[in-house]
Amino acid sequence: MTTVEHEKHSEKGLARTAQSLARWTEKWFPDAYIFALAGVFIVAIAALANGSSPQVIVDSFGNGFWDLTAFTLQMAMVVLTGYVVATSRPVARLIDFLAAVPKTAATAVSFVAFLSMSVSFLNWGLSLVFGGLLARAIARRTDLRVDYRALGAAAFMGLGAVWALGMSSSAAQLQATAASLPPALLKITGILDFGATIFTWQSLTMCAAIIALTVVIAHLSAPRGDAIRTARDLGVDLDDQPEPSAPRSRPGEWLEYSRILPILAGLLTLGWLVSQFLTKPMLAVVSNLNGYLLVFLMLGLVLHKTPRNFLQAVSKAVPATAGILVQFPLYAAMAAILTRAVGNGGLSLSEHLAQFFTSIGGGGGFAVIIAVYTVILGIFVPSGGGKWLVEAPYVMQAATDVQMNLGWTVQIYNVAEALPNLVNPFFMLPLLAVLKLRARDLVGFTFLQFIFHLPVVLILVWLLGMTFAFVAPVIPSVP
Repeated sequence: MTTVEHEKHSEKGLARTAQSLARWTEKWFPDAYIFALAGVFIVAIAALANGSSPQVIVDSFGNGFWDLTAFTLQMAMVVLTGYVVATSRPVARLIDFLAAVPKTAATAVSFVAFLSMSVSFLNWGLSLVFGGLLARAIARRTDLRVDYRALGAAAFMGLGAVWALGMSSSAAQLQATAASLPPALLKITGILDFGATIFTWQSLTMCAAIIALTVVIAHLSAPRGDAIRTARDLGVDLDDQPEPSAPRSRPGEWLEYSRILPILAGLLTLGWLVSQFLTKPMLAVVSNLNGYLLVFLMLGLVLHKTPRNFLQAVSKAVPATAGILVQFPLYAAMAAILTRAVGNGGLSLSEHLAQFFTSIGGGGGFAVIIAVYTVILGIFVPSGGGKWLVEAPYVMQAATDVQMNLGWTVQIYNVAEALPNLVNPFFMLPLLAVLKLRARDLVGFTFLQFIFHLPVVLILVWLLGMTFAFVAPVIPSVP
């Protein structure tokens, strides 16, 4: 019996359905950039149907295209800094230590899921690479036979379950950073620091509940016995041979191989961080996206010890940022058409959508509808930050109209935004490169998580949302 025939024979019920979905997705889903391009034209056509003139539409497109240049770079840096930190030697030694902890195959899978989600609370880019390297390290163990597909899916849970509830959440970071907010959105929401979003007890409770659920499902769904397919069974080479360092060839390269400059840069960053905590409120410091990226970038430099090692890691990380760099300007243009192209009735598309969501009313119904809408749109637009820029103007306006807490509305979006990642494999790409697997090897397991996550998320946003009171936004003066 061939490997494919064995796989089809051993898969039954839900697992077989999930693998069929994975094969369909891999065959028929175009690149996310295609969805972004198509979205711009769909929004432009809708604005034209709303009565906007072609001149207004093209002006909104062109003038809004670069509105989010700063935020685009910031999101690319989230991926880059996470990758650089994860591939440093100290983190590699930590991974080897952690890989020896699990004692059984099922425990190994749930252990990877738990750690990938825990790391994701700090940085989702770090979680992807860290989880992938941990899965490989466990798979290399000769004393433990673990399903490599399940390990890979567990490594993806940081991005597939809780990434947007953590400190690198695109929407929460954007709402906390005035300089990155489009003026139209700033006028609706004001500034929402992490005290209103990520660090509310409701959000932390929701995050803990989803982590627990994910770990249990990962443990129970891990293949056992003859169903296990190891990396060797899948034809994956797990030998990680470090690249030899090029010898110094000229005196001018001395500083490139020296630890002096990274140490000095690390000390400067530490001094700045201490000064920030001494002079500003803690939440203001941890909510500062630029500060967050500075710390992670300099941490990567220090962990790689020399500028040469650091730059080699950066070179490897850059390809993973390509999707963000070319897609986010399209999302900015889309958002500009939605908010600026006013129709014959004096309303933009964003305002029409806000009226629709407002008509639903407040309370649990509003929270559930927003969550479901976010999940559906996220399957086709797999970008947390970019999609928030499209959704936020009308969703946050509707939340204001129905007196829904704005910080919790951001978290409704955040928890729902992670769910499409369990179905659409776009953000698996960096992890798949580490694991040397195909998307359909993992999506069977992640789709199983999606089935359980969806109803739990809807119940949580409904019940926890009832504990919030509406707080009117404080709109800062816009120069």
